[in-house]
Amino acid sequence: MTLAVETTDLKVQLQLADGWFTVCDLSVLVPGRGVAALLPDGRQAALFRDRADRLYAVGNRDPFTGAAVLSRGLTGTHRGRPFVASPLLKQRFDLLSGACLDDEAVRIPVYEVRAVS
Repeated sequence: MTLAVETTDLKVQLQLADGWFTVCDLSVLVPGRGVAALLPDGRQAALFRDRADRLYAVGNRDPFTGAAVLSRGLTGTHRGRPFVASPLLKQRFDLLSGACLDDEAVRIPVYEVRAVS
């Protein structure tokens, strides 16, 4: 079986304090897998696309270890809410709110994300 690479003119953008920042082509985001992006201020974001073509963007730094690894985490749902589980200690973070599902005192940044032509 041969898989064709999706081609699109759509760009993924994140809302930052000073406006929208273009991160990558939408075709780079494979459903179920994350991508890390370097932001202008030096921070990193982890971007995800689910199988329903919804986009999510959160901070890439795992607050429990300090490692920039959330883009490599496993995605899933808990009670209908999408999450990413850290590949290191397995804590789950809600992709909509940034709240840690395993420790309510911890949260990660969440970015508004969109695809534009």
